[in-house]
Amino acid sequence: MKAILALEDGTIFEGTSIGATGTVTGEACFNTAVMGYQEILTDPAYCGQILGMTYPLIGNYGIVDEDNESNAPKAAAIVIGELSNLHSSWRADSPMGEWLKKHNTPGVEGVDTRRLARHLRINGCMRACVSTELSAEDAVARAKEAAMLDGAPLACCAGTTTTYTWSGDSRPWKLPNKTAGDMSNYGPLAPVCCKVVALDLGIKTSTLRALRQDGCEVIVMPAASTAEEILAQQPEGLFLSSGPGDPAALESVISTVKTLLGKLPIFGLGLGNQVLGIALGGRTERLKFGHRGANQPAKDLSTGKVEITSPNHSFVIASGSLPGDVQVSHLNLNDDSVAGIVCATRSAAGLEFTPEPRNGHTFATFLGMIQSAK
Repeated sequence: MKAILALEDGTIFEGTSIGATGTVTGEACFNTAVMGYQEILTDPAYCGQILGMTYPLIGNYGIVDEDNESNAPKAAAIVIGELSNLHSSWRADSPMGEWLKKHNTPGVEGVDTRRLARHLRINGCMRACVSTELSAEDAVARAKEAAMLDGAPLACCAGTTTTYTWSGDSRPWKLPNKTAGDMSNYGPLAPVCCKVVALDLGIKTSTLRALRQDGCEVIVMPAASTAEEILAQQPEGLFLSSGPGDPAALESVISTVKTLLGKLPIFGLGLGNQVLGIALGGRTERLKFGHRGANQPAKDLSTGKVEITSPNHSFVIASGSLPGDVQVSHLNLNDDSVAGIVCATRSAAGLEFTPEPRNGHTFATFLGMIQSAK
């Protein structure tokens, strides 16, 4: 079945339908990662967006339910070059096309997604429409009516609506050791050493697993939670998750974080970092086409070392907007935008990307802040 991707400027990309049929709208974006399509699609930070994958072949290792970042695809639609007819992973539960149909997620294959990425890099973010039923003219009209991320408080509906303690399987993945007689694919969990509240702005399953692997008992709470409700859990730290939408639109969340600054250590990730930056007195601004991929260099200004990171965000803390007691800790070297902040006087820090594990811990900075507070 024929499918099209129409951009609001009238640009049309024709292809073949994969997944569900019908018409959806959203903001067009692209991701340059060569793998991880399943984790990317199920990341709540993609709510309201039509995702183009620049790598030409997608679906070659199928879908592994264990690897989902949420319970279903969160992107409005996916646009790819070619969908693999076969998947070859021994862990796969289903082929990608069937999975998309099961979750009513449309897609288009046969598109030159690198041309799409170049178009968005040159012209900036724009609204889009994916359809199997509209003419090109009607699809462009629908794209022009679509909502942009600017001013959209999507995080308020991207996460949990109830408070719960994370109890999912968080055992770290490992290879079997035949020599030692250990055929398990999972390693032991670290004992609990602290209790934290994770404010769910669209949190990923892998983030919850990483926090538990770091020794945290994790209480997940809705984005609308008040400072009093958070403190009632008696946490030793507050984690602000990644998520979708415009951070400046999350006025109640920003107010809550402001109230809690200095009362307990706070760490923000992605959208959570941007919310933290605003709460500390800074402001955010829109990136021309966002940062999404698996190979973006970020420099740690305290050590001079460069990390190859996997960011996913459309907004960023404006350089120069932060007060004197807040320092920029990391820079994205592609455009020198702020990739991390730290405020020692108020025990707060954040990153635009999930850090690589250090000394067995993913969120070592957050744990260090909690230990110092103790």
